[in-house]
Amino acid sequence: MDTLFHRFADKIKGILIGFDRIVFKGTIQNICYPKGIEMFLNGHGVLNKDYKDWLTKQSAVIIKDAEDYAKNQTGKKIQYIASSNVRKETVAHEEQKTLGIQEGLIGVWSCVEACNTFKATFDSEKGYPQIKSEKSRCLHLYFYYDHKDYGFMSIRLQTWAPYEIQIALNGREWLKRSLDKANSHYLLEGNKFLALEDYSLAQEFLDSQRDETRWVDMLSDFTSQAFPSMPALLGERMRYYWILWQSEVAKDYIFNSPQVLEEQMGHLLRYAFITGTGDRVLRYFGRPVKDNGQPKTNTDTELCTRLKLWYNGGRIKHWVFNNSLKSYNELNVLRFECTINDPRKFKVMRTVTGDDSGEKQRLDMRKGIADVYVRTQVSIDCINRFTEQVATLEDDTTVAEIISQVSKPVKSEGKRYRALDVTGKDLELLRAIADPKYNVDAITNKHLQATLKGTAWAKELEGKKLAARISRQLRLLREHGLIKKLPKQHRYTLTAKGRLLTTSLNQFLGAKLSDLSKLCA
Repeated sequence: MDTLFHRFADKIKGILIGFDRIVFKGTIQNICYPKGIEMFLNGHGVLNKDYKDWLTKQSAVIIKDAEDYAKNQTGKKIQYIASSNVRKETVAHEEQKTLGIQEGLIGVWSCVEACNTFKATFDSEKGYPQIKSEKSRCLHLYFYYDHKDYGFMSIRLQTWAPYEIQIALNGREWLKRSLDKANSHYLLEGNKFLALEDYSLAQEFLDSQRDETRWVDMLSDFTSQAFPSMPALLGERMRYYWILWQSEVAKDYIFNSPQVLEEQMGHLLRYAFITGTGDRVLRYFGRPVKDNGQPKTNTDTELCTRLKLWYNGGRIKHWVFNNSLKSYNELNVLRFECTINDPRKFKVMRTVTGDDSGEKQRLDMRKGIADVYVRTQVSIDCINRFTEQVATLEDDTTVAEIISQVSKPVKSEGKRYRALDVTGKDLELLRAIADPKYNVDAITNKHLQATLKGTAWAKELEGKKLAARISRQLRLLREHGLIKKLPKQHRYTLTAKGRLLTTSLNQFLGAKLSDLSKLCA
């Protein structure tokens, strides 16, 4: 059940959940490492000492193909961008607006940027040049489209070996094209739908992106447009191996009006601070902070009080490693968004790579497109945990009723477990597990050690002694129903009861006496 939706059902027109930005990267595995490219060159009669000349000729062919393609489709040549710091997407949008392009290729741009490539270096031991990996700079080609099926999208192609390619799509742009074909009306601002004629149809289209897309076929079709000479230059058998390099899944609550949503955002921003996560709001806006979350003395701390002067609304962002979860509002849309850059931090049930018929095991989630579906589901689960936690902000249960549920001893399998002292000796632990970053990642003993080390709760314990103390307390929290253990892992997530307790506790401790007096009046 979506508690947040039911709590504001009379204020929300509908919900959309699905892909936002998704970026795929393609690598030709046969030639992506020095020995591989060396074997390829030998097979085509190219000596290592002639590698640079061969590379230059290959690059010239790729650039000429792109030039001809641009001229045929837009009447313009490749447009050179002098700085790699220029945002190409903005340039493409401006070009589209200027030329009034509704569909098809918008243009092709080029820019010299950093790349992973190879060079031929003389090996004194072997007596002849060897191919070595090198970080260098080369020309990259950017193809921007407003595609008839997928909307605004881009392709980035490296013109030097190993010819890495990157394809960026947007699920909301894709949805827009699907709704146009179905003649279903909508109101759109940027990549956010402010109103829809048929919400269920829109959700069906978003679900079909995940469930029905043949990713390899789709990406291969795009590749043939940007790199048509690939079969002639590299051979018919060469294929790209695709990974989902970055994925963004977004859940949009579409409110009746911006004013209705504005009334709720104050609670969300306050929630970020009272749960001890104000440092993340500062970091989101690019301001450096100390380890304790306080702004460094040489920075302008007024940013905290000027959130709405910088953006049309407020934003909260939490992250663990390279994965993040954020919430923000724009006009009448409240968006919760999960970004996964490193899927290996999540465990999923799957077979070992290369053994599809084998038994499923709990293994790291992969970047390959074989795990696109499960990656989407993991993102949705992260978002739902966050929205459920936010939903507790409007719960009508009193703090006394919530605390009373854990203030008595419990028995399990004949063993007695003590009551929790939520405002005393267990407070630090409860506040630690309440950190919203655990909506992105699970609670672990190791994470809690890093958080609690040096606090009064830790009692100057370190290492194995601290880990043992945390293990005992995690068991206590499980018996009280505040956390649940993930299958076959030493990782935990908050239960609905745990979310309600930790959120109410943080709100209560973060409230001013004057506010509490007004509520009781």
